[in-house]
Amino acid sequence: MSSKKILVVEDSPTMRQLLCFALKRLNVQIVEANDGIDGLKKVTSDKFDLIITDINMPIMDGLKLVSLVRSNPTYKDIPIIIVTTEGSEEDRKRGLALGANAYIPKPIQSGQVISLVKSMLNI
Repeated sequence: MSSKKILVVEDSPTMRQLLCFALKRLNVQIVEANDGIDGLKKVTSDKFDLIITDINMPIMDGLKLVSLVRSNPTYKDIPIIIVTTEGSEEDRKRGLALGANAYIPKPIQSGQVISLVKSMLNI
C-alpha cells in the first residue's frame, strides 16, 4: 500500500464510488467525504497528499472548500483536482483562480483522472 492518501469529496455516492474505484488501481489510501463540511473536517484531522472535490454539493460547495484549504498555511500546498458537471470556461477559471491545480468536467474518463493523479503525486 502506498503511503499516499487521497481525499475524495463528492456528494453523489455513485460518482464517489466511480472515483474511488479508479483510484484503487494506484494503490493509494482513499478517504471519502460526502460534502464540503465533511471534507474540511477530514482535511484538518488527517494528512492528505491530494484532494479531489466536486463543486455542486449541499452545505458547503467545492469552491468554498478549495478557498478554505488554500487560505490555511498548513494545507495550502495540497494539490486539488475539481471534478464537476460545471463545464463552462468561467467555472473552470474560477476554480483554478481559487487555487485548484486541475479541473476535470464530468463525465470523467477514469484514465484521465488516473494520469492526472499520478503526475500530481509523482507515482
